[in-house]
Amino acid sequence: MADPYEVLGVDRGATPEEIKSAFRKRAAQHHPDKNPDDSGAQQRFKELNAAYQILSDPQKRAAFDRFGAAGIGAAAQGGPFGGMPFDMNDLNIDGIFGDLLGALGIKVGDRGTLQKEVRVTFEEAAFGCKKELTYDRVEACGDCSGTGAAAGSGTDRCSACGGRGRVRFQQGVLPIAVERACSRCRGSGRVVKTPCETCRGQGLVAKPRTIEVTVPAGIENGATRLVERGGNTVRGDRAPGDLELTIRVSPHPFFRRVGDDVVCSLPISFAQAALGGETEIPTLDGKGKMRIPPGTQPGSVLRVKGKGVPRRVVGGRGDQLVEVTIEVPTSLTTRQKEMISQLAEDLGESVQPQRATFMEKLKNLFG
Repeated sequence: MADPYEVLGVDRGATPEEIKSAFRKRAAQHHPDKNPDDSGAQQRFKELNAAYQILSDPQKRAAFDRFGAAGIGAAAQGGPFGGMPFDMNDLNIDGIFGDLLGALGIKVGDRGTLQKEVRVTFEEAAFGCKKELTYDRVEACGDCSGTGAAAGSGTDRCSACGGRGRVRFQQGVLPIAVERACSRCRGSGRVVKTPCETCRGQGLVAKPRTIEVTVPAGIENGATRLVERGGNTVRGDRAPGDLELTIRVSPHPFFRRVGDDVVCSLPISFAQAALGGETEIPTLDGKGKMRIPPGTQPGSVLRVKGKGVPRRVVGGRGDQLVEVTIEVPTSLTTRQKEMISQLAEDLGESVQPQRATFMEKLKNLFG
């Protein structure tokens, strides 16, 4: 068994980060896919993997430092790659080699599902709309029809998996065989003889795609829609995955949504609250008018029928709820102060039922 420190080119005091960096650098250099004409690349890659599995595990590293190869015990017996467990997730092949799938976030076992967001305005969510969405996705290469082989060239059976598309290995020190998709042929069982120049033998290319998304009336923020076969193609001989769209509704300067109702605040003057009248309000349909009843109190909620969000199930529309706030003047002239003082004296407590009730409760509390 080769010295794992020498295989990775690190000293015995190397940190886990230095070991990981050295492994990634050398694995990228000696991977069989990167050296198709080098018969020794596969063996060197196996040795790199075995060395990394020892030095990345604190217990195995301590055992090797103390006892050498004998300290590894059962972990050094049998199995592929010199008996060391071969875990594709630990290797992170896509991240190491930066191929097309890894660059677009596709990992081993990925079905090609893509997730994107569609942003709409408050009004677009209320009444529905059509939006164009442009995004990048992985598709089968058109020049090689997804095979990865150049025109006139074929494929050979993968030597790593024997054409099965899957490899077995021993997980840890237990005699349990674990099976995973072959990393060299990505589970196809075949490797190309002469790679396609367009896709570099991947069988896949990244292309921008534009689709029209129909946003139904009344849709809520965070709702999702599925576009079948709108995602990535992870293998040239398989159908694309799905595209999952999440609707994001932008905030509105006036309205907020509560179910199928829309809520807004309306500031009115003391005179309007006391005497009532008609005032202009914003609605989803544009400007509208609303009647203010005489004696309207602060915090009152007035309802405007049928000016809310279209209901998706039962039909019709929700209502618009108007929360009334009363603006108190802050800059008064001397004459205005005198008039308000006179009004307060004339009103007394008889026409202020809420204050009268409050004072009565106060007397009872401290009486």
